[in-house]
Amino acid sequence: MDPYAEWESSQIDPDVPFHASSHHHHHTWAKTYHSFPQLYIQPRTTQEIRKVVTLAQRCRRRLVVVGCAHSPSDLTCTSSWMVNLDHYNKLLTIDKSSHRVTMQAGIRLSDLIARLKENGLAMPNLGSIDNQSIAGAFATATHGSSTRHGLLSQSVLSLKIMLANGRELQCAPDKHPDLFSAALVSLGALGIITEVVFQAVPAFKIQWSQSLHPLQDIISDWEKGLWSRAEFTRVWWLPYKKKVVRWRADKTDEDIRLPSSTPWTGTLGFHTYHTLLYISTWFPRILPVLESFVLRVQYGFTYDGAHTTAVQEGQSGLLMNCLYSQFVNEWAIPLERGPEALTRLSAWLHGDQETSRIPYDLNGIYVHAPIEVRVTDTSINPGTRPYLDSTVPSGPTLYLNATLYRPYNTDPPCRKRYYEAFEWLMKELGGRPHWAKNFSTVTKDEIHSMYPQMGEWLRVRHEVDPDGLFVGDWHRRLILPTSQGELPLRFEERRSRVEAAKTGGLNWFGQLPTTSSSPHSSEESFDMIDGAEAMKSGTVPVGAGETK
Repeated sequence: MDPYAEWESSQIDPDVPFHASSHHHHHTWAKTYHSFPQLYIQPRTTQEIRKVVTLAQRCRRRLVVVGCAHSPSDLTCTSSWMVNLDHYNKLLTIDKSSHRVTMQAGIRLSDLIARLKENGLAMPNLGSIDNQSIAGAFATATHGSSTRHGLLSQSVLSLKIMLANGRELQCAPDKHPDLFSAALVSLGALGIITEVVFQAVPAFKIQWSQSLHPLQDIISDWEKGLWSRAEFTRVWWLPYKKKVVRWRADKTDEDIRLPSSTPWTGTLGFHTYHTLLYISTWFPRILPVLESFVLRVQYGFTYDGAHTTAVQEGQSGLLMNCLYSQFVNEWAIPLERGPEALTRLSAWLHGDQETSRIPYDLNGIYVHAPIEVRVTDTSINPGTRPYLDSTVPSGPTLYLNATLYRPYNTDPPCRKRYYEAFEWLMKELGGRPHWAKNFSTVTKDEIHSMYPQMGEWLRVRHEVDPDGLFVGDWHRRLILPTSQGELPLRFEERRSRVEAAKTGGLNWFGQLPTTSSSPHSSEESFDMIDGAEAMKSGTVPVGAGETK
């Protein structure tokens, strides 16, 4: 570890452990980005988190909090200090009468679900996966697919957050409400969320069915009950075949009845499809043919009206398999604009420029299936609305997710132009990008125009972290106003370069402010040094193992 940081650690609460490793390789779940933090810190207690914050203040090091790193963007990349709360994951209290649950913020959703099940409880809704920590899930506006539920954050009753000054503050709708509204979608830029009080519900089972339909049938049914007949609904669109798989689920008291499976719907199909996607990297013209394979192998469907049903526990039945490494470009638009979005994007993918009115050349572009279509409605809950809530405030919101797989960590050739065209259409339809995904053409000015309460969020952010302890290059590029200039103590880390990684994706390197190499000197140098070069040259010496 940096001798200056090591000396400071010995002076700050020497009896409080400081669990840090200097040899951590961080990467997103999809391995789209890799970074190499100077320190990887895993605190176990509130006192340890406070020590991390205080030490980072003294050593002029930015702090990045990360969970499962499922976001495929560079939001969590750093060459500075990374904090992981996997060991700060206790379920603290369960009130069985009110179904209120208090937990440490590092608990993974999968562990939370298991503990709730033991007590006859469940989460009211889920996104596609349960790998995230509870704090990471709501900090990026995670949602499920139901017009009867909103964002996961709508079940958060209160939370505690460790601020840059080391103070742990509790906030709720009636206590520090501005901080609560900002922290519900914090993007990691306000502090370290330490504790969450969550509203659970009685455990439930769901009976679901999925069936194959022509795209036009779904569009015709759009305003006739498509999204409201069942409590949970989602659609997977296969654009070349102009088909959709509609999935619906309602709560039930029936006995568990698991979905049928064959070798093709298991390991054999998984690896075969993966290999075919890999081949399509060089021969993308086969992708329209692969949609038939997806229908047969993943869903077992060969004709319109084909369907399957099952009864599962809600907390497993609501999840889905993300399959392979992927780029994920998801946008929220008003639900009523959905038919136009699907019609125009379908027209563009089939070469009908007149209907699509998308000003991008389709030549050479072949995309992956399915395109995920989901819905949520935050207007039905009168509770606190996050300042950076990407949903429509006055009604249901549609999410379109243009996923592109990275078979064996290989990037598809059409991503840049496909995503330019997709984002162009989403912006024209009044859309907002999902904070945790791979949007690429959105400017800072556009982001600010999309969020009327961005000014409130920025005000709160500046009040609780005026020196930028939790600010990174991603925040600077997309959110922080250009007029703000350099932050006073220059904690912030700037991206210095990205380069191709040997294992696929990009290696991310940041520039860090230097600190005095003498532990007895009160002088700090604010020159910027490249994180990778500093480790190679010894400018910022690092040691092995763990300091306690």
